[in-house]
Parts: sequence; structure tokens; C-alpha cells
Amino acid sequence: MTKKTTLKRCERLILLLGDQLSLNISSLRNADKERDVILMAEVAEEASYVPHHKKKIAFLFSAMRHHAKLLRQEGWAVRYVQLDDDDNAGSLPNQLTHELEQFGCAKVVITEPGEFRLKQTLLSWSKSKDIALDMREDERFVCTHAEFQAWALGRKQLRMEFFYREMRRKTGLLMKGDAPEGGKWNYDAENRKPAKGDLFMPHPRPTMRDSITEDVLSLVSTRFANNFGALEPFWFGVTRTDALLALEHFVQSALPLFGDYQDAMLTDEPFLYHSVLALYLNAGLLEPLEICRRVERAFYDGDAPLNAVEGYIRQIIGWREYVRGIYWLKMPGYTEANFFDAQRPLPAFYWTAQTDMACMAAAISQTRDHAYAHHIQRLMVTGNFAMLAGVDPHEVHEWYLAVYADAYEWVEAPNVIGMSQFADGGLLASKPYAASGNYINKMSDHCQGCRYDVKQKTGADACPFNPLYWDFLIRNEAKLRGNPRLGHAYRTWDRMSPDKQHAYRSSASAVLDGLSS
Repeated sequence: MTKKTTLKRCERLILLLGDQLSLNISSLRNADKERDVILMAEVAEEASYVPHHKKKIAFLFSAMRHHAKLLRQEGWAVRYVQLDDDDNAGSLPNQLTHELEQFGCAKVVITEPGEFRLKQTLLSWSKSKDIALDMREDERFVCTHAEFQAWALGRKQLRMEFFYREMRRKTGLLMKGDAPEGGKWNYDAENRKPAKGDLFMPHPRPTMRDSITEDVLSLVSTRFANNFGALEPFWFGVTRTDALLALEHFVQSALPLFGDYQDAMLTDEPFLYHSVLALYLNAGLLEPLEICRRVERAFYDGDAPLNAVEGYIRQIIGWREYVRGIYWLKMPGYTEANFFDAQRPLPAFYWTAQTDMACMAAAISQTRDHAYAHHIQRLMVTGNFAMLAGVDPHEVHEWYLAVYADAYEWVEAPNVIGMSQFADGGLLASKPYAASGNYINKMSDHCQGCRYDVKQKTGADACPFNPLYWDFLIRNEAKLRGNPRLGHAYRTWDRMSPDKQHAYRSSASAVLDGLSS
């Protein structure tokens, strides 16, 4: 059981959330170490509102406990409530009420939560309890809410590429005056090479476990025994020092080839040349600009090529900032968007990985084992299949939120609802990211050992992505045929014979019927 801080009363109670593990967080600005108390709490409500991966819970609880230790070393008074403490109130509002009674604080200070749900919960609580709540903007991002709203105002299409250029100008990253380094803003065309197995392929830096982490692992194995995912092996870093070492390891060992192979997939290589830093970044152990400036320095030092460095920086100050802007611009309601009116339940194999589709089995097994999959696996394998099959996008959204260690709703929802499922009708993406098995075959080795034949278009042995692709387009023809980026696909369909069209639709029906059997 944790001990209460020795403070009897305090000026302000500062609530730090599990994804706000930074000494530079705005809620600590102008705080008084002698008169304020920091509250951190592991509460059942936040740990269970979706069935989080065991590794995700373990990472956050251990990182929170280590951060509380660091705060105390820095001279802060910290009240830390563990999940199994007798006075754990079960939810953040209830815990705040309890602690305010104990400490007699006049005000609660918090940095804005990253999820609309929790923000509204805390605002409602403060109003109902008549408690002064100072909710501050999260300054760990490059783009403020106001800046994004100003950028979006009056635009018919909110395309990331144009936003990204503004962030490049604002930060000065990879800029030569007003021009982009190398003369181009975007080197994505150079970053689509398939990979081959390599005995010397790098892996993320594993971290030694201490007694704090061992205690958390024991807790999670008991309290969350039925949650999705494997708890072991647990190799995540849980401190800022660990995260900085992971950043340096990535820059030195994987960044040089990250660009070339960032879209590739290999069955036995879950990480390839990816950084696996998002869980540290999204929890606050790393900050976006420090990552980007370290990666940029690798280019100027001659240690990594421009296509790799630009591609990585674009993910952080381009895509990451952009999806956050979309989330706060369109909430509430964005997570309920369902442009195609898709109603199919999420197939059970998303939780079990028991499917004959080798690409799906690999992506889901990897997710189960590591609470991680890279962006192409999420977009073009599990996401693509769900969209083609007409799965309810809200169920897909909740699955992604649950199973990945780096998932918080502000970053996950736009990626799933908008990018992956096109459920927002094109607000975020200019066309659905629908693809047949040919794309997966081109970018991976999954098809080589698959029970299905990727070259076969219809029939019982055909890759399910093949008939599903055409069935998706025709099923949603009224909403998609006018999309200029899909014109070629519909013209191809129109040239098919009626027998071939029927074979595609019939094969797709068989696949879909099998999902519910």
C-alpha cells in the first residue's frame, strides 16, 4: 500500500494523468513544491473502459510509478494511489473528491486530457462539486488548438500535406530558409520498398526490469488475467532515461533504412526498421521536437539519408499533429461516424488470431505478443480487411484503442475512423484505403506461405481480399463512384463480363458468410 504525503493541507491539487509523464507538463507551470500536491492514481475505470492489452496497462502503471519516484526526487509532494490500495476510489472524479477532503485544497490543476471522454468527465465533476478547475492546454504539441482551427477554417479539404508544410515552416525542421531541404517537401515515393529477411536487422532496445516493474507485472497478471495480449516478455522502457536510450538506439541502428522499408512487412520481423517510440512519446516520456531534432541531426551529420529523416519527421510534426487537430476539431461525435453504414460485428479472430489469412494472422499475433504493429499493418491489413468486410467502424475503433500500447483516442480515432475505415466520408482521406491482396503480396512475404492463393481472384482458394475489394466498391457504389481517385477502378469493373462480376460478388458473399459462422 502506498503512503500518503505528510502534507496536511495544500494550496492546489495537481492531477497528473498516465499519459502526462513529463516534468515540463503545463499543469506544473508556476506550481509551488511547498504548497501544492501532485496526485497520480491507477483507477479501475481508466484501466477498463476498453479491454486494454496487458502490456499497455503494465507499461503505464510502471511508468507512472517511476515518474512519481522521479517527482519526489525533484522535491515534489506526491500522493500516489495504486490500484490495490484500500482507499482507491475507482475513478478519477471519485479519487479527486476523496483527496480534496483529505488535503483541503481550494483548486485542482490539470493539463487537458488527451481524450474527449475524460475531459468532459472532469469538467462535469468540477461543475457538480463546485470545485475550481484550472484545465490548461497541453503544450507538448507543436500546433495549438487555436492554430489548427485557424488553419482549417474555410478549407473544403483538410489535407495533411499542406498542414505538414506549415509545421515545417514553424519548426524550421529540414528547412533552408523558406525552402525544404533537398528541394522537395515529401519523399514518400522513395519509401515503399519491400524488405527481405536479414540476420542483422535491428530490434528495439530491451530494458532491464526493476522491482517496481516486477510488482506491476504481478498486479496485472492477477487483476487483468483475462485481458487481451501476452504480458511476457515485457521489454518496454518505463522511464525517461529508458526512452532517451531507445531514441538513440533507433537513430543509430534503424533510422538509416527506416525510409526505404517503412511500408514493408515480414512475417518473422515485427519491428523491421521502425522506431517503436510512439508509446514513449504519447505517454510524455519523450517530446516531439526533441525526437525530430535528434533525427534531423542524424541527416546533417551524414548518418541517415534525407528520405528516412524526412519521412520520420513527417510522421511526428505532420501526421501526429494533424490527427490531433482533426480529433479536437470534430469531437464530440467523430468516433460514431459511419459513412458506409457498416454494421458487421468485429470478427472473433481479431482477438484470437485464428484465421487462415497469413497476413491477418501475422498482424494480430504480433499485436497480441507485443501490443505493437506498424502503420501499414494497421492500415492495409487489419484496417483494410475490416473496411472491405463492412465491420462497424466503432467496434474497429475500440479494438485499436484497446490493443496497442501507444493508443490514446486523440491519435487512434482519426487514424481508424478517418484513415483506415473512411467512416468520416473523406474528411481526412481523399479516398478509401481499399486494396486487394496484390498490395499485401507486393509489400510483404505473407502470401508465400498462405493457405489462400493471392493470384486467384475468385473461388474458395482465392485470397479473401480479392473478391472483398470489388464487393466493397460495388456495395458502396452510390457513395464512391463519383470519387475521382476511384474512377479507374469503376471503369475496370464496368469492362468485366457479367459472369466475372457475379463470381466476385458470390466469392465475397462466401467470405462474409464465413465470418459469422
